[in-house]
Amino acid sequence: MHKIHRGDDVIVIAGKDKGRRGTVLKVLNDKRVVVESINIAKKHQKPNPNAGVAGGIVEREMPIDISNVMVFNPTANKGDRIGFKVLKDNKKVRFFKSNGEVVDV
Repeated sequence: MHKIHRGDDVIVIAGKDKGRRGTVLKVLNDKRVVVESINIAKKHQKPNPNAGVAGGIVEREMPIDISNVMVFNPTANKGDRIGFKVLKDNKKVRFFKSNGEVVDV
C-alpha cells in the first residue's frame, strides 16, 4: 500500500509549481506521479493521419517526483504527512499524522 493513490488531492511542496493543488491522475512505478494541471510541458507532436492525430504543439502533464507532493488535508487546509494503522476489523487504512483522521473511508 502506497502513501499516495490515484485520485488523491495533493499540494506541491517543491519546484516551479510550489503551492499549487491538483488531483493525482497516475502513480508511476519509479516513484513519480502525474498530477492534473501541474508540471505542464510543451510537446511538439507529429501529425498522424491514420490515427487522426493533428500535428502541432500540445501541452502535457509531465511526471513529478513523489517526494515533491503531499496529500492535502482539508481540515488543516494544508499538506499533511500520511501514516498507516490497522483498525479493529483488521483493515489497514491511511491516516493524517497531524490530527489522526482516516484518509480512506
